[in-house]
Amino acid sequence: MPFIPHTETDVREMLAAIGAPSIETLFDEIPASLRIQGLDAIPPALNEMEIGRLMSERARQDGRPLAFLGAGAYEHHIPSAVWAITTRGEFYSAYTPYQAEASQGTLQVIYEYQSMIASLTGMQVANASLYDGGSAVAEAALMAVRAHRRSRSQRILVPTTVHPHYRKVAAATAGNQGLRFEELPYERASGRIDTAALPAYSGEDLTAIVIQQPNFFGVLEDVDLLTDWAHAQGLLVIAVVNPTSLAILKPPGQWGAKGADIVVGEGQPLGVPLSSGGPYFGFMTTRQEYVRSMPGRIVGRTVDLDGKPGFTLTLQAREQHIRRGKATSNICTNQGLLMTAATIYLSLLGPVGLARVAETSHARTQQLAASAARLPGVGVAFDGPRFHEVVLRLPRPATAVLAEMAAGGVLGGIDLAQDYPELGPALLVCATETKTAADIERWAAALGEALAKTARAA
Repeated sequence: MPFIPHTETDVREMLAAIGAPSIETLFDEIPASLRIQGLDAIPPALNEMEIGRLMSERARQDGRPLAFLGAGAYEHHIPSAVWAITTRGEFYSAYTPYQAEASQGTLQVIYEYQSMIASLTGMQVANASLYDGGSAVAEAALMAVRAHRRSRSQRILVPTTVHPHYRKVAAATAGNQGLRFEELPYERASGRIDTAALPAYSGEDLTAIVIQQPNFFGVLEDVDLLTDWAHAQGLLVIAVVNPTSLAILKPPGQWGAKGADIVVGEGQPLGVPLSSGGPYFGFMTTRQEYVRSMPGRIVGRTVDLDGKPGFTLTLQAREQHIRRGKATSNICTNQGLLMTAATIYLSLLGPVGLARVAETSHARTQQLAASAARLPGVGVAFDGPRFHEVVLRLPRPATAVLAEMAAGGVLGGIDLAQDYPELGPALLVCATETKTAADIERWAAALGEALAKTARAA
């Protein structure tokens, strides 16, 4: 907290009121052997002016690099009104709305959020958000096992085109609960799920398939074909989507003949700053028939005894509300502050504004890909349609190239060598509406210089 108003007199009076001689006695239940006696590596205390100066100097060391990163964390313009409203005291300090009569404002915001996310994804029901995109995928897999009662296998097909972090989080969260995650390969030419691998699973007991759209490479999958195949085989379809893309792409609720069954994703693009990796929030929507298998909780609109409209928690499947053994999840939570920002962001932009953001982001990425293709030895890895990310093949190792670009103040992309070594030297790059033509020219120039420099050093 930036300001602590308690004087030494205030502290003494509070201690006297509770009958404690000192602050130290408040921690006397902690054994002395477990308490740290000192922090040798910590420098002496600083006053307010000195600590403010130190923190400003540390912040400046980060600089303001021009970033073309993506992979689930996207730099979008956030209207100033979003966080001016979100950080008002009534939102900023609000926690779980346990008492509906004292939490009508918070409950209405959550209700509006649920309505917007359900509409955006083309589904019928949304919960009150989750931790982040990765945990939302894990929760969706667990939900699919609960909802698909005819399947006993707990086998989930997860294409390698799904975000590597999401796959790892799902395995870490649900793998120890008996779920088996089986990988589907992708086509090297298109960057899409290899549909030739699907017939091998025909007739088998499978619970669900995960389909990311756009996928981790930024490529658009053939979601209609995949959804219809899955339903014909008796699988549930878990869609993982970028919410911004849904302003111009078909919503999961309309995939194939029946639509997806569970839809999740990362909500960070909707008004949440990058913030060095978090906090973010995950969203989840589903069909009405699966609502009782959904983790978390749901806010509903009702009327009171006088017929006046009001809001309340209608389904509360968290362990805080019901017996732990009956809860659909014991680790999910509502990232309320980030969800509030997303609600205000969507309200301000509206359908037309969000579509403009998506269209501009797509156009900027097309410009970026065209600029890259003009550099010697650089090419676009996949020929399929894309949204606002693209994979580039390089003639030099990506790690060294990115280091050179970063030295010049440009974060040039994400090295795919660790997760996709079969691609060779390759970068995942992203452009949003925040990037100008001049920014893209600077990126292309930095990439060209980095390639030339690493070639000379080889």
